[in-house]
Parts: sequence; C-alpha cells; structure tokens
Amino acid sequence: MTRTDWTPVADNTSPWPHSPVKVGLVGAGPWARGVHAPVLAAGPETELTAVWARRPEAARETAEPYGAVAVSRFEELLDRCEAVAFAVPPDVQADLAGRAAKAGKALLLEKPIGLDVPSARRLVDTIEEAGVVSQVVLTNRYHPVAQEFLRAARDIEVSGARSAGLSGAFLGGDFATPWRLEHGALLDIGPHVLDLLDAAVGPVVRVRGTGDPRRWIELTCEHESGAVSQASLSGSVDVDPGIMRVELFGPRPGLVYDSADLDHDECWPVLRQAFATAVRTGVSGELDARRGLYLQELIAQAAAGVQG
Repeated sequence: MTRTDWTPVADNTSPWPHSPVKVGLVGAGPWARGVHAPVLAAGPETELTAVWARRPEAARETAEPYGAVAVSRFEELLDRCEAVAFAVPPDVQADLAGRAAKAGKALLLEKPIGLDVPSARRLVDTIEEAGVVSQVVLTNRYHPVAQEFLRAARDIEVSGARSAGLSGAFLGGDFATPWRLEHGALLDIGPHVLDLLDAAVGPVVRVRGTGDPRRWIELTCEHESGAVSQASLSGSVDVDPGIMRVELFGPRPGLVYDSADLDHDECWPVLRQAFATAVRTGVSGELDARRGLYLQELIAQAAAGVQG
C-alpha cells in the first residue's frame, strides 16, 4: 500500500469513471443513520450494500431506506462488500477494522481510530501488513473552506495560534455515549483540533495538557517551526452551535478558520469521492490510519498532564 499527500476535492464536473465501491457499514447509531448511510448510498462513487450492528432491528432501519441488506453476522457483511465504514465506539472499531483489513477490505474509520495508542498501533500494523487502503473521517478536513484555510496557511509565517473545540454533546442527547462520557473531550474532540493545528502551523513535536477531559482542558503545542499553539477543548459547555475555530497569528495579518456558519453537508461529497478514489487507485491519502495513529500519540502526550 502506498500513500499520497493530495488534498481531497470533489470534482462534480466529470462523471465518476469507475464502478461504485461496494461499502458495508458497521453500526446503526445516530452517526451511522444520519451521515454514513445516506452519504455512502448517495453515490455515484459508492454503493451501500450491507449494514451490520449489534441490534438487528437498528441495522434493518438503517439499511432499508437505501436498498441495502441488514446482515446478522460481521462475516456476512465482509462477504458483501469491498470496503467497510465504521460508526462504532473506538475499542469496537479497532478490533473489527483489523479483522476487515485481514480480509482485504478498504477501511473508512472514525476518529479516534482506537481507544488508546497500543490498539491504534496494532490496527495500523495490520492495515499495512494487509496492504489495504484506509481513510479517517476528520470531518473539517473535507470542507472546502477548511481546505482553502490550510492552503493559505502554507504561505504565511505563523508565530502562534489559538483554537477551540467546544460543544454541549456530553450534556445529553445522541452523542452523550458511554465512551465519550468516560474519556471526555481529549479523545473525542482532540483529534479534530490537533489535526487542524498540525496541518496549519506545522508538525507538532510536543503537547502538554491540563484540566479535566470531562469538563474543560487546555493544550499547549510546540511545533517544529518554533511556533506555539493553544487549544481549549470541552464537550460539557452550553454552546449552540458548537465551536470549532483556529486563529493563526504572525508578523503579517493572520488567518481564521471558523466552522460556525458553514454548511457541513459540503464535506460529504468530498469525503466520499476521496475514499472511492483511494480504493480504486489503491493509494491512501494524507488522512489515513497512520495519520490517526499520529494524532492518538499526541493525545497520549497531552493526557499525561490531564486528570483521570
């Protein structure tokens, strides 16, 4: 398996030149129903063929609107697809994705890719041994506005940056799930913010964290360039809509990425086409499982200074 650093951009002006990638979906929760299933079924680059979940009734409810099959066993899902998308807790994902990779299936992974660094590293090792394509759903990176922000960031000198990833997801509702409530914002929101800071300011060489991941934590990142960035993370504050913001500062006017007024549906055609292109070419993009492992290692650094 090879890897390239191209930036995924949806090309809606030309017809998709390949057959649709047959994708099986693992999971039938709110994210699977609201994002993965409709995005993968929309095509033309992908076709949702099967859904498997712990609750058979939920799998049927997720599959039927798109003409997909709800299967009773994970192995049956593997038999019906060439790629597998995951919308399950990170510990479940790491185990099942490893099995799918060994079966030769391309992987569309959620962040974090595992519950901890050892499980993430095992998954990456398995993916690379199997030689399959992988891609991580780091949502912001597929939005055209974020991509333009990162392109512009390459052309300026950055002395420092500040960022925030804040929401009320842990206060109740569909995303107040057990793993998020247990591990908090560092594991859930941290990958998004650290990925943007690393991409905008340059490689992070050291990160320190302080606070409580279930309430509010602060990260200080030292970058290879000598710049320093800071991030505020929380899933337990009453903000609506949630905040995802990165500000870059330097000797010239800075740049700001703010997702508040963005239409997040613009992400999904870009993500779908990038994944299908990776599968059909056999070449993973920048946002692959190894990128997910790198972010997980940064999170582990930060966690050393964070309350349990």
